[in-house]
Amino acid sequence: ALAARAGGASNSRILLRHLLPNSLGPIIVMVTLNIPEAIFAEAFLSYIGLGITAPMASWGTLASEGTRYLRSAGFLLLFTALAISTTMLAFNFVGDGLRDAFDPQQK
Repeated sequence: ALAARAGGASNSRILLRHLLPNSLGPIIVMVTLNIPEAIFAEAFLSYIGLGITAPMASWGTLASEGTRYLRSAGFLLLFTALAISTTMLAFNFVGDGLRDAFDPQQK
């Protein structure tokens, strides 16, 4: 960007040709890697009763219900935990893949 400024490029050209393409990759990766944190936070808050209320579906609410019936129907908690874990792992793998794809030092 400094070389473009020295070459006489306008502010909008520097923004569109240099800053935006170089910052878009890390922003996408950061958002993708933060999604599992949001999923876990929502599930935890719903599990302890501070999240989404009854008419809305939530993995935390499903896990809380599964905990009540752990002895008679343990699969309720198991499948909910597997769904949460699988979704979080999938988003982490997508974020890692995007980080590798956008990493300029691997090209």
